[in-house]
Amino acid sequence: MSETLSEPLSEPLSDSLTTSATEALAENPPATPAPSPSRAPIRSVISPGRYVQGVGALERLAEYLTPIGDNPLLLADDQVWGFVGPAIEASLVAGGLPVQREKFNGVPTAAEVDRLVSVIRDSGANVIVGVGGGSTIDAAKASGFLAGIRWVSVPTVASTDAPTSALAVIYTPDGEFEEYRFFPRNPDLVLVDSQLVANAPAAFLAAGVGDALATWLEARATQRSNSTTMAGGLPTLTGTALAKLSWEVIWENALPALDAVRDHIVTPAVEKLIEANTLLSGLGFESGGLAAAHAIHNGLTAAPQTHGLSHGQKVNIGSITQLILEGAPTEEIRDFIVFTTKVGLPTTLTEIGLSVDDDDELSAVAAAATVPGETIHNMPFEVRAEDVVAALKSIERFSRRVREEAGLAAPVLHVPRHH
Repeated sequence: MSETLSEPLSEPLSDSLTTSATEALAENPPATPAPSPSRAPIRSVISPGRYVQGVGALERLAEYLTPIGDNPLLLADDQVWGFVGPAIEASLVAGGLPVQREKFNGVPTAAEVDRLVSVIRDSGANVIVGVGGGSTIDAAKASGFLAGIRWVSVPTVASTDAPTSALAVIYTPDGEFEEYRFFPRNPDLVLVDSQLVANAPAAFLAAGVGDALATWLEARATQRSNSTTMAGGLPTLTGTALAKLSWEVIWENALPALDAVRDHIVTPAVEKLIEANTLLSGLGFESGGLAAAHAIHNGLTAAPQTHGLSHGQKVNIGSITQLILEGAPTEEIRDFIVFTTKVGLPTTLTEIGLSVDDDDELSAVAAAATVPGETIHNMPFEVRAEDVVAALKSIERFSRRVREEAGLAAPVLHVPRHH
């Protein structure tokens, strides 16, 4: 799912764009309708048209982009464009494609998406290329859909599984979860340059581990409850198997891959972890199913103390909470806490800026996580807001004990940047 590392305000939304966006959504309803009671349930797998990964892949962007569209619009924030712009320009010029770049303003809000729809129409672009993290990519997908053009994902970090999916996460200007938007197709192309991923701070790759580890836990729960997935049908063997494979690859490769990336080196372990974080997790969550972990992430965005944390950091707290709600074996929870602490992910409330005494905030988180339609209702049992609060509170003392017994560092309080 997507990542929001900062929360700047987006530009205002015009009345004309509001109308056009509403009309487009009315004409193209979400791709995951609830099954009709009168019809037999279906099973479905969805995926991007092509996935490309490797060192130097960015140099071949034009080669893979040309069959999709000959007038691309590149969407990237200033920081990302500063280090990938020259390589992208060189590839497109060599391939005979024009170079048009639009600045992404930081958060995929409804207003930012509609602003980009206007930019697309004014530019005459026939494909939008989201270059950067999950937020940029989600904005590209959402605006490309509303503008009626194709879309491509070029992630510069492996911090979420957003690049492959047929959905986008929309946030408020303050960084709170607002809604999922579903699209009738996945990106036509996902292109990942492994060296770019290795050049980024290791914390981004660690965040991707937090997002991707939830994939198997949630697919397992969705399979048990036989609930509907984001692909618009019941879980398939394929989606569930890919979710489990993502989990296995991560446990085997995450720690050596993170060490390599700290030295900006691409090794086989790094390549495997990038694929697990991006492709395997992307296919696994979408066609395997989401459950409590991501719903709790969405709830956590309602707590101002968590702002500034990555998507994957908050999802990891959601995963631990889901394991507790399930009554998972103590050894399984202990192993998960030890492993994800070693990865560098938060495993206590302290590390996401909260405490067991924050009753109002935790109640708000739980209420948001359990609203009707949230994926927590894919769990194979009823989950009430009170259950979520209790599970969240129970994390702190147990995780501290596990970390101390394992000789791991004590948690450090997260303080939001705006405090």
